[in-house]
Amino acid sequence: MTEIATVTRAATAEAVQDAVGSIITLLTDTAELTCNTATFDQGAVGAPPHFHTRATEFFHVTEGRLDLLVDEEVRTLEAGDFIAIPPGVKHAFAPAPGHTASVFVGFTPGMDRFDYYRLLGRVYAGEATVQDIKDSSATYDNHYADSPAWTGRRRSADP
Repeated sequence: MTEIATVTRAATAEAVQDAVGSIITLLTDTAELTCNTATFDQGAVGAPPHFHTRATEFFHVTEGRLDLLVDEEVRTLEAGDFIAIPPGVKHAFAPAPGHTASVFVGFTPGMDRFDYYRLLGRVYAGEATVQDIKDSSATYDNHYADSPAWTGRRRSADP
């Protein structure tokens, strides 16, 4: 019988801790679609400013509040909100100050991204370096960028 659907069971989904208070649960990683969930404790740093050249990344906030940088504008999304970021647009995300966030994240087309998340987990565990992440930019289409708006937002969120 040919498999016509991809099923990932919650009980067996791989979870990667990529930072303090941040867990990425891997759901599907095909040529068409890459999906995961991300859960952030209050104060988690989230993802720094970056952009993708080949894929649209989309976010659906399922719980809490998520701050999201889009170009140089910081927006706050609440549970139920959705946003799609086209290729080439700088973005970053983290739980809004004083809040937690749970988010469904996807990329289309997919891009064999699970190994990128695993690399983040290895860096957090001290088994790889930030340079390894920088060196993987072309492979995983994750290009880091500066953002005065995001830097200012994160500083103003500190106690």
